[in-house]
Amino acid sequence: MLQQESLVEYGFNRVIITITAVMCALLEIIDTTIVNVALNDMKGNLGATLNDVSWVITAYAIANVIIVPLTSWLSQQFGRRNYFAVSIVIFTVASFLCGNATNIWELVFFRFIQGLGGGALLVTSQTIITEVYPPEKRGMAQALYGMGVIVGPTLGPPLGGYIVTNHSWPLIFYINIPIGIIATLLTLSYVKSPNYGGKKSLADVDWWGIGFLIMAVGSLQFVLEKGQEHDWFADEWIITFTVVAVLGVYLFIWRELVAKDPAVELRVLKDRNLAIGTILSFILGFGLYGSTFVIPLFTQNSLGWTALQAGLMLVPSSVATGLMMPIVGRAIQKGVSQKNLIALGFSVFFGFSLWAYTIITPFTGEGDFFWILMLRGVGLGFLFVPTTTLALSSLKGKEIGQGAAFTGMVRQLGGSFGIALISTYISRRSVQHRADLINHVSPYSLNVQQWLANSKANFMAQGSGADRATMQANQLMDFMVTKQAMLLTYMDVFLGIGIFFLLCVPFVLILKPAKNKVDMSNVGH
Repeated sequence: MLQQESLVEYGFNRVIITITAVMCALLEIIDTTIVNVALNDMKGNLGATLNDVSWVITAYAIANVIIVPLTSWLSQQFGRRNYFAVSIVIFTVASFLCGNATNIWELVFFRFIQGLGGGALLVTSQTIITEVYPPEKRGMAQALYGMGVIVGPTLGPPLGGYIVTNHSWPLIFYINIPIGIIATLLTLSYVKSPNYGGKKSLADVDWWGIGFLIMAVGSLQFVLEKGQEHDWFADEWIITFTVVAVLGVYLFIWRELVAKDPAVELRVLKDRNLAIGTILSFILGFGLYGSTFVIPLFTQNSLGWTALQAGLMLVPSSVATGLMMPIVGRAIQKGVSQKNLIALGFSVFFGFSLWAYTIITPFTGEGDFFWILMLRGVGLGFLFVPTTTLALSSLKGKEIGQGAAFTGMVRQLGGSFGIALISTYISRRSVQHRADLINHVSPYSLNVQQWLANSKANFMAQGSGADRATMQANQLMDFMVTKQAMLLTYMDVFLGIGIFFLLCVPFVLILKPAKNKVDMSNVGH
């Protein structure tokens, strides 16, 4: 049985294990967002509709959220090193198959398989990094892991945009192959498997728990991904999957609490720090993925930027986060209160959202966004490390893997809730703003009549006939009203995100985390 000395690594071994784990986490998260900018090319190349091709994203997300809670149990069944290595192989092989897909449903299927491998990379990486560092360096370990998790979503779009613009979409999958091969070899050579009780026989496996988990989180992820597209509860499929999700959650919780050997150990949530960290991870996911979703959406749809421009704009923010992580990690090592750092992070994120709210105009440029996004990066730096460190701070042995699985799943669900809520709000609020603006554009208004007459004259000067020029002037007016409605909507979104984070500050400050520190002495038991 492996004891503490053989899990906590030092020197060259720890560096290699850290690089391998961060590289794998980065691979998984980049692949969550890299395909977003390639959907149009896939659609044309594979002869699919936009609705069909959106399943490329949905299938990966559903597979991710199903496998993440099971990673701790699967590591125990097969050994962490073996499970991690096999997950990398599955992810790498599925990447190759995705690049070779000949129709859209082949691609969707292979993306689901890729998601099953990828979800394991994310959580198992965090567990491995947590265990190879001694307790006093736990904050720094989470900072290193966090660099991969935070930088990943923002590297995906510019990298995807560059590849699609200069090469072809299959290359976004093929680039995973050499990295996957290297990561597999490093894992087999350096990563060790703690013994947490060994493999269970097939008869002892909690098949009902696994089934209810798939039923619950798979259905919930489907509802969140497809709800807005199908007008939520106006659609029978969304209603059906919502009922299945609610029933699945109830049955899953019941099963895991009564099972002798549950697939997912819910009782670990009795740890106050993990329970608090899980809630904060949901909020962090909401802010991280929600803002990563809305900023490119605004710049591309309202300002007319390319996907590459929109993606590159987020890179400095990621650099700021990466620079903040080690600083925050050291602050935690020196005894700075985690809840104070988290409260500061929420406050900084509020400042970012309020600043973004004030600068949105039809003429907002890249220069206007630079310092705002740097502020966002600093805020995320203050949030991620203390949240993940706090969540795992009083867990022992195999509880660390279980805790990492919970926070990973909840962070992803928080992101899905954030994106679903924001996309629905944008869709509905823009209609309301448009209706309000149209009330002020009266055909009897002298200003409106004069503007239409001037526009008509401009179009006629460019060669249009009188009737066509009138139609063009009206269309231009309609376009301007719609654009203004969208700008007002995005202003509301940024203000709403900011207020949400500001309201979290007093909640964080009244928390009373448990005082006990990590004790790695029982890690092998």
